[in-house]
Amino acid sequence: MLILTTAVTTGALTLSACGSRGDDNKSGEGKSTVVIGLDAPTTGELSALGLGIRNSAQLAVDNANKAGEVKGVTFKLEALDDKALPNVGQQNATKLAADKDVLGVVGPLNSGVAQSMQQVSKQNNLTLISPANTTPDLTQGKDWKQNKRVRPFPTYFRTATTDEVQGAFDGQYAWEKMKVKKAYVIDDQKTYGVGLASSFKDQFSKLGGKIAGTEHVSPDDRDFKAVVSKVKSAKPDIVFYGGEYPASGPLSQQLKDGGVTAPLMGGDGMYSGDYIKLNKKAQGDYASSVGKPVEELPSAKKFIADYKAAGFKESYEAYGGSTYDSTWSIIQAVKKVVEGNDGKLPDDARKQVVDAMNKVTFDGVTGPIAFDKYGDTTNTMITAYQVDKGKWASRFSAEFKKFDKS
Repeated sequence: MLILTTAVTTGALTLSACGSRGDDNKSGEGKSTVVIGLDAPTTGELSALGLGIRNSAQLAVDNANKAGEVKGVTFKLEALDDKALPNVGQQNATKLAADKDVLGVVGPLNSGVAQSMQQVSKQNNLTLISPANTTPDLTQGKDWKQNKRVRPFPTYFRTATTDEVQGAFDGQYAWEKMKVKKAYVIDDQKTYGVGLASSFKDQFSKLGGKIAGTEHVSPDDRDFKAVVSKVKSAKPDIVFYGGEYPASGPLSQQLKDGGVTAPLMGGDGMYSGDYIKLNKKAQGDYASSVGKPVEELPSAKKFIADYKAAGFKESYEAYGGSTYDSTWSIIQAVKKVVEGNDGKLPDDARKQVVDAMNKVTFDGVTGPIAFDKYGDTTNTMITAYQVDKGKWASRFSAEFKKFDKS
């Protein structure tokens, strides 16, 4: 039974769901069905990343079912397209929350979309875990920069480390490894891009680097003539972009065409094969991404082999491994709840799954999986990549811990 009440803060619906159990939701051979929702941009400019997320989550669900990972439970994936739009993400969260069989949601890709989904997740005791969100505010509150860290949404988790870590890693890598002294910083005015650029700027400046100039662009811009002129006049050693590949690809090419010799650097939003497709002059550009490349991890060999064997048309892209781990986290939380309730799902399954998520630990595709008191991954590994001969090549990986959150 669903109980609907109006949520004043978001205009969404609060839905009290009992979880997947009983005779009305049996799935063959007396098994109960647990639905794992997924929210990602599977159409539009960011669909390369979104489709990799969807496919990797499906693979985790399929593997769990084949292995009988949770006795008496069959998992099903319900994937929804958010088109990288916050309002659509909120609608998707509300729709998934309305299904009593949904005990957790994987996604979204974009931090700005996550902000629109978190309240719905909290109001409905529904686990939301992202393989890609990096904005610190999502887990540590708006005053994290003042070290007043408070977890605003106890139902939210992520397997990607934050921009406080990633942006600082980028700043330190530029200063110490690339040996650059002067940077021009551009952001796309979105939640993710602004936060990443700010973190890069703070760390680079702290180490002694000079900020030659800053600029804000729209994520929909594709004509950067005015920006190119300003950057060229500033003569930086590197241009840092806080944003995603649909804009950074054309920006990089126009910078090179305009006579700027400095490479473009960005974060995980830039780390996609589509960045290179959009940019004929991508050679030498840099991007960071969370974790180590799965191709270099012994723990990811099975994932890579299974993904290939599954016959997905699209690449798993930057977040394939972390998506698999996010989905598996929900599966392991469900397993804890079922095993602790005589092999059945309890009436308050969603609440218990959230509680179990805080205690989940396992060896995942991307390495050891666990969450701290904020719901952040304890894995702070970051990798720097450079475009070389039409491909992203890993250059350096390290754990980066800028602060102690213990």
